[in-house]
Amino acid sequence: MKKVLPFILGLLSALLVGGAWVLLFCTALNVHNPELWILGAIMLFVFIFVFRLAKGKKDFGWQIIHKKTGSKGRTKKHTKFNFSIKHYFAPVALLALVALIGAVGSPFFNATTYAEILKVTDSDFKSDLSESVGTDSIALMDTASAQMLGDREIGALSDVVSQFDVSYNYTQIDYNGKPIKVSALGYAGFFKWINNKENGIKGYVTVDPVSMSASFEKCDGMKYVPSAYFFDNAQRYLWTKYPTLMLENLHFEIDENGKPFYITSIVEKTIALFGGKTVVGCIVLDPVTGEIQKYDLKDIPNWVDVVFSGDLICRQYNWYGMYQNGYFNSLFAKKGCKQVTTYTAGEEESYDETPVSDYGYVAKDGDIWIYTGVTSVNGDSSNIGFLLANERTGESRYYTVAGADEKSAMAAAEGEVQEKGYQASFPSLINVDGNPTYIMVLKDSGGLVKLYAAVNVEQYNLVTTASTQAECITKYKALLGTEEKEEPSQKSETATVTVASIKYIDIDGNTYIYLIDTEENIYKAKASSHENMLLLSEGDTVEITHNESSIVLCKKIEK
Repeated sequence: MKKVLPFILGLLSALLVGGAWVLLFCTALNVHNPELWILGAIMLFVFIFVFRLAKGKKDFGWQIIHKKTGSKGRTKKHTKFNFSIKHYFAPVALLALVALIGAVGSPFFNATTYAEILKVTDSDFKSDLSESVGTDSIALMDTASAQMLGDREIGALSDVVSQFDVSYNYTQIDYNGKPIKVSALGYAGFFKWINNKENGIKGYVTVDPVSMSASFEKCDGMKYVPSAYFFDNAQRYLWTKYPTLMLENLHFEIDENGKPFYITSIVEKTIALFGGKTVVGCIVLDPVTGEIQKYDLKDIPNWVDVVFSGDLICRQYNWYGMYQNGYFNSLFAKKGCKQVTTYTAGEEESYDETPVSDYGYVAKDGDIWIYTGVTSVNGDSSNIGFLLANERTGESRYYTVAGADEKSAMAAAEGEVQEKGYQASFPSLINVDGNPTYIMVLKDSGGLVKLYAAVNVEQYNLVTTASTQAECITKYKALLGTEEKEEPSQKSETATVTVASIKYIDIDGNTYIYLIDTEENIYKAKASSHENMLLLSEGDTVEITHNESSIVLCKKIEK
C-alpha cells in the first residue's frame, strides 16, 4: 500500500491539473495541437513531483543546514535552496521531442510545401476590380472609429449601458450588398452575467462605414456568448461539442435577415505534425438556442463572411511569396521574394517593434475581400502589386500594378492637409476610370472622420480631399482629366431637337443640366463641361451628340 498510494496521489494530481487546464483554456485534444503536448509534459512533471513528495522525497525547496565551525565546534545554521532535476528527465525529454517534431515541420525542411498552401491566381485589375465595385463597397472605417461610434450609441441607452459593454471585436461583413461592421454586446463582469443570464444579451451594434453612423439592433436573448462564464461561454460550449477540433477566430456575424450568430474556423496543420496551417471548414453557433451547424469549406453558406481571417491569409501569402524558390533563397539571394505590406507596431506603440500585416476591406460579389499591397523584401516604399482575397472561400487574386505603398499614400494624403494634423486610415483600392486609386479617410485627434482622400497609386503626388466620398472622387476625376469620358462600349448618337424646358440640379456640389425636348426625351450634361448650354432657352433648336448616360456635344442651330 505504501508504494501504491504515492502512485495514486501522483496520478490524481496530474489528472486534476490536466483537467483544470483543458477546461480553463479549452485545449483541443488533437495530436496536431502543440499545446496538448506541452500540457502532457506539465502533467508528467506534476505526477513525478507528487509521487516523490508522497514518498517523503523533497526535490526542491528551502532547507535548513546545520554546520559546525571553529575549534570549539560551534553549530551554525543557514538556509539553502535545494533543487534536484535528475528525476524529471521524462518531462524535459518530452518537451525536447516536441521541439524536434516542430522543427521537422518548419519551412527549413518544407519550403515548397509552405509555398503551395495558398493558391494565388494572376488577374487583371481593370476587368476584375470594375468601377461597379464603387466607393459604397469600400469599408474605410477602422475598428477604433467603429468602437467610438458604437460606444456612443450604447451610451445613450441607460438600461443597456449599465449591464452590458460593446465588444471591441468588430467584424467586417457584407450585409445585403453593403459593408458594415457588427459587434455583439457583452456582460460587464461576472455579477452582471449572474443577474442577466436568464434573459441573455438582447442586442448588438451595427456601424455603417460609409455613412459613419451606428445603430443598436434588438434580438432574442443570446445565452452562449464569449463574455459569459462556465459552460455558457461560447468558446467552452463549442469545445464540449467538438473537443478534438482546433478552432480559431471566434467572432460575431449576422445573416441577411439580421439574425445573430457566432462563427469559428476549423483549422488543420498540414505539414508534419505541427507545420503549416489552413482552414478546412467552420462551425456556426446560434447563441440564442445553442444550435450548432458544422460545415466543410465548400458548403459554407454565402451569408457567412469571415472564415479565413485576414491575418492568416497574409501569413499564407508570405509563405507563398518567400518560399517559392526554396528556404535558402529567402535568406540570401531573395530572388523573386515578396510579401504583403507590413508596418511596425513600434511606430505607434514604442514597446512593440514587430512587423504587422495590414489590410483593407472590399465588399464584392456578396463577400468580404481583404485588400493589401504586395512589396519586394528589399524594404523600399513601393508596391509591385496587390492581393485581393476572399475571407469566406480563401480565393486569392494577384494584380500586377506598380506604385507607392499604402504608407506612402497615407503620408501624401496627410500632407495635403498637414496644417490640420489629421491622420489617415489604412486605405482600400478602387478603380477610377482604369486608374488604380487609394481611397481613405482622414481623422482628427479625437478619432472623428473629417475628410476623404483619393491618391493615385502610380503617381502618389496626385491627391484630392473632400468632405464626402462622392465629392472626393469627382474632384479626383477632374484632376485626372477623365470626367464625362465616354466609355468605349457606349455608342454615340446625334439628334436635332427642340428645347421644351431646361432644369438645373445640384448633385454632390456639382450642377447638372437636364434638357427636355418636345418629344419628352431627357438629356443630361454637367454644367462645367458644357457651359454653352447655360445660354439655351425654351424653343431653341439644338444638335445633340449623346450616349446612353450623358451629352457628349451640344450645338445650337441658328434660325
